[in-house]
Amino acid sequence: MRIGVDAMGGDYAPLEAIKGAYEAARIHSDYQIVLFGEKNAIEEVCLSCDIDASIFEIVDCPSIIEMGEHPVKAFASKQDSSIAVGFRHLAEGKISAFLSAGNTGAMLVGSLMTVKAIPGIDRPCLTSIVPRLNNHPGLLLDVGANADCKPEHLQQFALLGSVFYSAVNKVEHPKVGLLNIGEEDEKGSILSRAAHGLLKTTGGINFVGNVEGRDIFSDDFDVIVCDGFTGNVVIKVCEGMYYRLAKRGIQDEYFDRFNFKHYGGSSILGVNAPVIVGHGITKANTFVKMIELAAEEVSSGMIQKIKDAVAAHVNPQATV
Repeated sequence: MRIGVDAMGGDYAPLEAIKGAYEAARIHSDYQIVLFGEKNAIEEVCLSCDIDASIFEIVDCPSIIEMGEHPVKAFASKQDSSIAVGFRHLAEGKISAFLSAGNTGAMLVGSLMTVKAIPGIDRPCLTSIVPRLNNHPGLLLDVGANADCKPEHLQQFALLGSVFYSAVNKVEHPKVGLLNIGEEDEKGSILSRAAHGLLKTTGGINFVGNVEGRDIFSDDFDVIVCDGFTGNVVIKVCEGMYYRLAKRGIQDEYFDRFNFKHYGGSSILGVNAPVIVGHGITKANTFVKMIELAAEEVSSGMIQKIKDAVAAHVNPQATV
């Protein structure tokens, strides 16, 4: 299994990306890690960390898309960047998955421009893990890719999330909920009311109704669907609360699960290959988890399962 890693993405690149890639390759002998980035910089890090660079395949990419750059302009103008070259390899089948802790916007642009959306999916979305008391994480989507949505987009997110959750977490018929301001069917905005009616009639998902904010972390829902504006606010409130309480010295096993470092990044769902984006401050141990998540998405056949589900339940005329 060949997994591509953007060695130049993230605040601690390339050091932490390379350390994480090395650890993943050491643990999983069946992983072939392909590093995309400036070859001399990668080899210097390997030398300084006593890492055998020959364990990797290194694809030399002289340019870097920086965090603050405009995603569309940067992706178009820097076709020799680690992100752009990585996506070309993914589209050509030279790698099975691609991941980065770099510019999230550029990763979304690359996903749509190079790998392309699955037929029947209008807008790919971003996912986030939701810690729950039962030790089985929940899934929230979209968390930032689509600030403005139509009911049909939420329907697609629900199907994407359901198939992803089932494939990666080995749960049949995961419970899908719609984030709303009340449990009753008629509650919410025009968007949420219309989406609720649509989800009730959508095949391929186990829709169990509306989710109030206080129930996001309950065990009653496996997958929670919302527009990207709302989802992004939710995860950043959680992140901000975690860091502020952690500074006060609070120690608790469940509370610690709100630390992003325990999870393997955010999957971009709805495109034709596994793509994963990490937090900008991702370090080696989280890169390992990102690589393991990418491998699980590949080995589970998740992309084909999504294509089949979308063709059957969203756009029956789609060619898969």
